[in-house]
Amino acid sequence: MNRNYQKELDRIIQRQEGRRPRLLLHSCCGVCSSAVLEYLAQYFELTLLWYNPNLYPEAEYERRLAALREIIEKMGLADRVALQIEPWRSEDYRARTQGLENEPEGGARCTECFRLRLRETARAARQGGYDFFCTTLTLSRHKDAALINALGEQIAREEGAVWLPADFKKQGREMRATELSEQYGIYRQLYCGCEYSLQRREQKESTLKKNEKGEET
Repeated sequence: MNRNYQKELDRIIQRQEGRRPRLLLHSCCGVCSSAVLEYLAQYFELTLLWYNPNLYPEAEYERRLAALREIIEKMGLADRVALQIEPWRSEDYRARTQGLENEPEGGARCTECFRLRLRETARAARQGGYDFFCTTLTLSRHKDAALINALGEQIAREEGAVWLPADFKKQGREMRATELSEQYGIYRQLYCGCEYSLQRREQKESTLKKNEKGEET
């Protein structure tokens, strides 16, 4: 049976009866965070965790972090949303995905990438005494929300934290994120983030250029 994670989240929010629980929210980028922050800031005391060792190169890591800071500021949330930043630790990602370099996008390598970031978030949530932890990753239609929620629930049990079920693309929030990023001029990345997705992007662009040259001759 397919679960409706939005309805599950709605029920959790309703049970709070005006209380604002503490949520540690893993942020994958500024664009995805925008609509999620707009939504969750109404109901939770938020801290964003910036831990994305998959991002490549380091300059891209810093560029996306700058975009996240920018969207928080421009949305007027700087005094309501805390930001916990982990340094770029690409070795974490390489160790987790070793042997999976040739996996297709959305395959086993991506699953391990999700697992790595969610586990770090769960540990930080437990150590910080947060009521819940979650991630903005489910906002993208390219990400499997059922898989991410299943991983989150498993890791929550293993790490002694509480997972907040969600599928943030629901209720038009993916489109809303696009609107907010355009409204505030936020950097929108052209590839998922890891070096393998960057390589595929560059190969695709190279092929297109070759085809265009072939048509011109």
